[in-house]
Amino acid sequence: MSTANETYPADGRPQERLRVRGVVLPSEEWAEFWIANGRLTREPLPGATTVVDGGWLLPGLVDAHTHPGALRPGDPLDPALLRRHGRKHLAAGVTLLRVPGSAGRLPAWFGTEPDQPRVVSAGRWLGLPGMFYDGWARHVGADELADAAVEEARASGGWCKVYADWVVGEEGLEAPPLPAGLLAELTRRVHAVGGRVAVHAQTEHGARAAVEAGVDSLEHGLGLDPALLDRMARRRTALVPTFTVWETFEQVARASGSDRFRAWFRAVHARLGPLVSAAHEAGVTVLAGTDSYGTPELPHGRVAGEVRHLAAAPMPAAAAIGAASWTARSFLGFPGLGHDAPADLVAYDRDPRTDLAVLDRPARVIHRGRVIR
Repeated sequence: MSTANETYPADGRPQERLRVRGVVLPSEEWAEFWIANGRLTREPLPGATTVVDGGWLLPGLVDAHTHPGALRPGDPLDPALLRRHGRKHLAAGVTLLRVPGSAGRLPAWFGTEPDQPRVVSAGRWLGLPGMFYDGWARHVGADELADAAVEEARASGGWCKVYADWVVGEEGLEAPPLPAGLLAELTRRVHAVGGRVAVHAQTEHGARAAVEAGVDSLEHGLGLDPALLDRMARRRTALVPTFTVWETFEQVARASGSDRFRAWFRAVHARLGPLVSAAHEAGVTVLAGTDSYGTPELPHGRVAGEVRHLAAAPMPAAAAIGAASWTARSFLGFPGLGHDAPADLVAYDRDPRTDLAVLDRPARVIHRGRVIR
């Protein structure tokens, strides 16, 4: 039986009218919002239940690089696992995911159901033969790559993900990088249909090709030449350094039988923090992405740890938090907190800018206008 406090959003399920108030970041404005039909409003709603009364309000968190739904390279997409991974993100306050590459086409319910974060996907991983894992990547020839990128961008709702290079850790081998001209033509084609291009690049050559092609986001960027940062800023190419995943690569480096791989990884990893700090200073959009897969080493819902890595780079604490909240949302085309914005927010009892550990303990998570925790 419904009550006067209930409204009915698009999914037909009853939803309480809610009230939240607190200090909104990044504006530092004291604000009061009411929530109905999954949206925020400044207009008071009679009978609303107060669920946040003070503290700090952030737009829902974002993991800008995560791969839910499978564990090991080559595994097929597992719908049950996908659902569990989505819920882990949401419990941590992550209301928006970017999935730049998945083991298969994501089902329609992922990103639309109330117990799942919103999702920006990029279709299947794309690479030339020899790049990335068999069974996961969509391997195509050089003459087919641009067509495949356009196809994936259209099928996924706007993004595609392309491998510009590939370092094979245990053998210490490097696949030939994607030719810069080919990547530039692919990017032009995808942009012409309104799409965006995310590029995996770990080596100097792969990162240079991505920046010169004018792609939309550079994933990892370990070998990126700092001299290219100004160009990235002008072209609005975001950098997603994925510090979290590199925690596991140190284990790989120690276990690797390849001296070449160990030396390469340790050298580029040591320079990643200063590189990210310089990128921020140059005006490059830096985003927080964990590259999580759901393994014990890379569980989902850990974007707060990625924020701490960014701050240690160093980046200012507010900028590091923004990389996992308002900055990432804006880059992906989603609003922050304001009148008629989606009611996706996370609340904290203390200012997370003064103690980033606060991000691990959200006092309240609201998603699509419903209290998650």
